[in-house]
Amino acid sequence: MPRQLFVTTALPYANGNFHIGHIMEYIQADIWVRHQRMLGNAVDFVCADDTHGAPIMIAAEKAGVTPQRFVADIAAGRKPYLDGFHIGFDNWHSTDGPENHELARQIYRDLRDNKDGSLIESRTIAQFFDPDKGMFLPDRFIKGECPKCHAKDQYGDNCENCGAVYAPTDLIKPYSALSGAQPELRNSVHFFFKLSDPRCVEFLQRWTQDGKLQPEVANKIKEWFTVRSNPDGSTSEGLGDWDISRDAPYFGIEIPDAPGKYFYVWLDAPIGYLASLKNLLDKRGQDYENYMANPGLEQYHFIGKDIVTFHTLFWPATLHFSGRKTPDNVFVHGFLTVNNGEKMSKSRGTGLDPLKYLSLGMNPEWLRYYLAAKLSARNEDIDFNADDFMARVNSDLIGKYINIASRAAGFITKRFEGRLGEVTEDGAALLHLLRGEVGTIEQLYEAREYAKALRETMQLADKVNAYVDANKPWDLAKKPGQEARLQDVCTVCIKAFRILTCYLKPVLPALATQVETFLNIEPLNYANIVQPLKAGHVIGSYQHLMQRVDIKQLEALFEAPEPVAAPEAALPGGEAIAPTIGIDDFAKIDLRIAKIVDCQAVAGSTKLLQLTLDVGETDDAGQPRLRNVFSGIASSYEPAQLVGKLTVMVANLAPRKMKFGVSEGMVLAASHTDEKAQPGIYVLEPFAGAQPGMRVH
Repeated sequence: MPRQLFVTTALPYANGNFHIGHIMEYIQADIWVRHQRMLGNAVDFVCADDTHGAPIMIAAEKAGVTPQRFVADIAAGRKPYLDGFHIGFDNWHSTDGPENHELARQIYRDLRDNKDGSLIESRTIAQFFDPDKGMFLPDRFIKGECPKCHAKDQYGDNCENCGAVYAPTDLIKPYSALSGAQPELRNSVHFFFKLSDPRCVEFLQRWTQDGKLQPEVANKIKEWFTVRSNPDGSTSEGLGDWDISRDAPYFGIEIPDAPGKYFYVWLDAPIGYLASLKNLLDKRGQDYENYMANPGLEQYHFIGKDIVTFHTLFWPATLHFSGRKTPDNVFVHGFLTVNNGEKMSKSRGTGLDPLKYLSLGMNPEWLRYYLAAKLSARNEDIDFNADDFMARVNSDLIGKYINIASRAAGFITKRFEGRLGEVTEDGAALLHLLRGEVGTIEQLYEAREYAKALRETMQLADKVNAYVDANKPWDLAKKPGQEARLQDVCTVCIKAFRILTCYLKPVLPALATQVETFLNIEPLNYANIVQPLKAGHVIGSYQHLMQRVDIKQLEALFEAPEPVAAPEAALPGGEAIAPTIGIDDFAKIDLRIAKIVDCQAVAGSTKLLQLTLDVGETDDAGQPRLRNVFSGIASSYEPAQLVGKLTVMVANLAPRKMKFGVSEGMVLAASHTDEKAQPGIYVLEPFAGAQPGMRVH
């Protein structure tokens, strides 16, 4: 019987455009969905914009628009990315849609009114309040020292260094990431989901350790059941309760029977999966409740490793104890880095820009293939290496796969009116071998072992090319009396190309459609591939299916402007005063106070230090983020001298790709051009009282 699958990807936060990390996750899920449909399974593949929370409210305020208008403008820019990379969601919705408001409130009521005892509890808590901003601070806008591992500059809800989950008040030396002010503790009534309840603990231990999750993910989760940080600095066994409410002002869904209280964004965001599905089913005229009541329904989520906590603890508990189906699995992937292992980020302006990739005329299926060739079922980071990208596409896709059709199709159309011939014994054996691998390819796609599936496919392509080289159709075409053999060899090539196209179709859907048209065949799937094309089948004229990667495209994709060297002269400071500028020219330079939170020597360089800077910024999810800057000051400073210091940096300087990584700005320092006359470099340091992110005017 066909399976019924409900598949989602993580909801992107609606405060910016997609970055390449989003595209990688969507491609990974899209490949799996297309594979399922080739098996004949029914799949509903949905996603939505994650629209709620204080970061959206703050960003909308800065933009001078309502939050609703702000997220609508973001949503309007999604389509070019999804269409451009052939990502086939069945529905794209918003967590601010009416379905999500309705479902979130009902799920909350179901948790509160649980027949075995309420899992919702209200408590008066001491919460951080920013006196400068006049608002209670969301967890992700509070930073401080982790109470467990003592890592610096960690967020208010969990530590990125050790994975500990805690309350913002657990942080050591907290500060507001919005204003830099020391937050004040004020009392407020909050609502909690009682994850510490023995029922929740028992269920989650069973659900997370029953073998469905990746082993490395399950092992990490196991740690969260044994150690929990307490406000007094001590630790205790078991899970802590989850604060699911926020105070006005807040852009979100108001909690039933609690005016001025709103659901924490991480409560209603995953419910957006169900809301997007409901929106899709309503459009089709299908009943949502009946759909979800299907005992055979399977539910899967593709997510990044940075949001495992929410999807493997909070989300399944929310569903289970509100009387709903829990996910059959949560597939976790790692981060995507570029060339030198640098973590990509849209807000840093580094890495691979998806729309720039498309605008340069680069084939989206090059990227789909390359990412798939690196993706496995494990929670592992993968690196985009430009040289490797070009080599794999040009060697595998063009040199091995496309080459099969280009070497055979012309002979069939020109010499035999496009008609396929009979297949003799040696060709039949090759085709039998190729078809015999269909089960292996199916299993590898099912297990999300895409790299292995493509490796197997390319090994089969090698066998076909070996057959071509052994039979040399270009030589047969020149020899009298070899017409039948030429038709036979080229027929084997075309039939083999059809089988290989089937195996690549989940990864290369647009190319597969072109091939289906060219070969004049029905859409390929795993069932019909075992049925051979009959002698006499007529194919169409061959048109070149894919170009090679041009090195100039890759260079343009990663190019960054070089900094302009200052002129030298024997005047004060050793160089001439620059030409006069106007105030408008000066205003283009964004100088910001930055805190040096870490400093390391750079292996292989005697001049550079690697600085990690806090410039008061937030990332795509509204979380504080740090910048990486390489500075040629190693001759004057030991790394330990700089940690904790404030300095001034050029914040809007275009990122520069260097041998050791990407530099995201420039710190200001003074020096004399003639180092012999006055040696030394002096990093600028502002007076006490300055805070990271303040602009220098």
